Amino acid sequence: MTDHAHDLARVREATDRLLSAAAALDNAALAEPSRLPDWTRGHVLAHLARNADALVNVLEGRPMYVSAETRDADIERDAPRPLETQLTDVRDSAARFDTAGSAPGDWTRVVELRNGVTDVAARLPFRRWAEVELHHVDLGAGYELEDLPAEFTERETEFLARRFLGHPEVPAILLTDGTRAWSTGQDAPDPEVTVTGTPAGLLGWLAGRRAGAALEVRGGELPALPPL
Repeated sequence: MTDHAHDLARVREATDRLLSAAAALDNAALAEPSRLPDWTRGHVLAHLARNADALVNVLEGRPMYVSAETRDADIERDAPRPLETQLTDVRDSAARFDTAGSAPGDWTRVVELRNGVTDVAARLPFRRWAEVELHHVDLGAGYELEDLPAEFTERETEFLARRFLGHPEVPAILLTDGTRAWSTGQDAPDPEVTVTGTPAGLLGWLAGRRAGAALEVRGGELPALPPL
């Protein structure tokens, strides 16, 4: 069973790491490209703040975003703000999420996120943890996939492998880091393709952060994964 209180504590730790890294930047660095297409570092920080508030909406029974257009417009509006404003917003929105996530409630209830995606409430802190950790990497400010906590890397790899499980556009794949193994793609008794790599390399490929050039592939070519 998912321990939402444990995951909330991990979110706090990850947020502190991200804020410390972002505080070492300056306004000029915020305007530079991040590792995400068409987004500056300011876009990444703005998204993290608005995502925290969106998850508060979910926890409190409201739609995650008013609309996709409003979500995108809010990020564009907030991206050019100066560093101190960005840091304050990320910190304050994170505190609002922590407060909402710490309130008593039915953590087994099903909640709706974007695009009709549903999950149990207890998994929302882990989803926020993933947002903070992966977007910290996306800042391109010295935090790499190899720096992610081992617990997070393993759990997010399992989560993403399940996300693509049964996907008609992904062949049956066995993923392994040499110690652990995960199945993904189409359901088949014997996976067509085996992909071996480091924990960071596998997660980077599954999360769309690396092309997978360092992965060892047997039984075919490395498949292209659908967008997350």
